[in-house]
Amino acid sequence: MYTIREATVNDVETIRQLAHEIWWPTYSPILEPGQITFMLAEIYSRQKLTTQIQQGIQTFLLLLEDGVPVAFAAYSPREDDPDIYKLHKIYCLPSTQGKGYGKILLNTVTVKVVEAGKKILELNVNRYNKAKAFYEKLGFNAIYEEDVPIGPYWMNDYVMRKEL
Repeated sequence: MYTIREATVNDVETIRQLAHEIWWPTYSPILEPGQITFMLAEIYSRQKLTTQIQQGIQTFLLLLEDGVPVAFAAYSPREDDPDIYKLHKIYCLPSTQGKGYGKILLNTVTVKVVEAGKKILELNVNRYNKAKAFYEKLGFNAIYEEDVPIGPYWMNDYVMRKEL
């Protein structure tokens, strides 16, 4: 049994813990350990997550299985084009992968975007991440490649888009 709820600043540590448990098995095959460590510290700092939630910069959703948080997503309108929404984060604990939680979270975000009156959802996915096939199965198409600097590293991504 699962439930989904919007995260609050009280959930920052839970999101950080989930990210650390998920990122290592997800990204170790495709990124250097130093890059994973750097990106976790950069993207999932207490201050950054707190600011994003408090100021409504990103909306975070937590998926709980039997009351225990096991997955999360974050989305917002794009800064440069508020008619396009961006899925910034979607992660499920490895032990829950295959249960459909990623699809459920993505569908929940899609409903929220449509409720906001918008029709386009975009995301970035590492070009070597097997999740690309998951997104394609759910109707996303790679529209271009993007190399994004993050500190001394690069995120080598596809930008994927779905018309809702």
